[in-house]
Amino acid sequence: MIHPSLAALSDTLFTITVVLYSLAAVGFCAQLAFGRPRPVPADRELVGSGAPVPPAAPADGGAAGAAAAARREPGRRWGTLAMALTLVGVVLHAGVLVTRGLGAGRLPWGNMYEFGTAVVLVAVVAYSVMAVRSPGLRHIGLFVLAPVAIAMVLIGLFLYVDDGPLVAALRSYWLAIHVTAATLGFGIFFVSGIASGLYLVRSRYEARVAAGTIPAEPETGAGIVARLPMAEALDRVAHRTAVFGFPIWTFAVIAGAIWAESAWGRFWGWDPKETWAFIAWVVYAAYLHARTTAGWKHRPAAWINVLGLVVMVFNLLYVNFVSTGLHSYAGLGQ
Repeated sequence: MIHPSLAALSDTLFTITVVLYSLAAVGFCAQLAFGRPRPVPADRELVGSGAPVPPAAPADGGAAGAAAAARREPGRRWGTLAMALTLVGVVLHAGVLVTRGLGAGRLPWGNMYEFGTAVVLVAVVAYSVMAVRSPGLRHIGLFVLAPVAIAMVLIGLFLYVDDGPLVAALRSYWLAIHVTAATLGFGIFFVSGIASGLYLVRSRYEARVAAGTIPAEPETGAGIVARLPMAEALDRVAHRTAVFGFPIWTFAVIAGAIWAESAWGRFWGWDPKETWAFIAWVVYAAYLHARTTAGWKHRPAAWINVLGLVVMVFNLLYVNFVSTGLHSYAGLGQ
């Protein structure tokens, strides 16, 4: 039985979430625009995890020191506001899925609208956890929240379906196992891929600083790249999230094969969805291996991780909506 009031509440929460994420993206943009450039220390050392090297405290300390720090980092308040909006958005975002699931009396990832919404939620939660633990990582918020806001708009415009019961093919307890694991893995890899992309940009900037072609700490006219966390911090974020997401994705592939045997009588049939899920697994396995291989552990490995995100997005969009196979029902609402 469908509860229209809960379904309507879910739709309202979805709209509010999009607005909050959009405002958060604007706040993170203001933080980058008005914040202090991230210094590139000569010894290449990091302070904390992704946090910028702090400037020396003023001699008088206390309140005067705090005021001086605020003047040096005028964009900090924007970042704090954006982070608050993001956290409120996460709560409401979770409410979108909870109310939708309660309204239909089932798990809320039975179609592409719900799956996409859940993947985005996992990505924002993964970023939020890191940003709360390491405030320096808030400087990548724009590059996470802007794609998230765009993705939410596109999901609402092109994937939305009315709340309803599951299609017959999905009425299995494996939905809770396989699809949940796939959702978690995809959302975590989303953050990992963005971190690797930013690492490629930031590491090139730092190489130019080391070569003396640009000043190390420009006081005026500094670009966005100068305000990003250090390249090592971005690379560490990309690696740690990939390490966390890889076993989850591995489990999702295995669980999918077991479900396929139960539903279709075979573990593997090279269906387009299965094939590209396996290709994604191979790419991320290659990335993790490259991170431990001399000559590959830095920029070449980052490119592999970016490729992994491209494969994941391709698997979500092209395979579900263009190609045909046993998973074609995934694009249907009911």
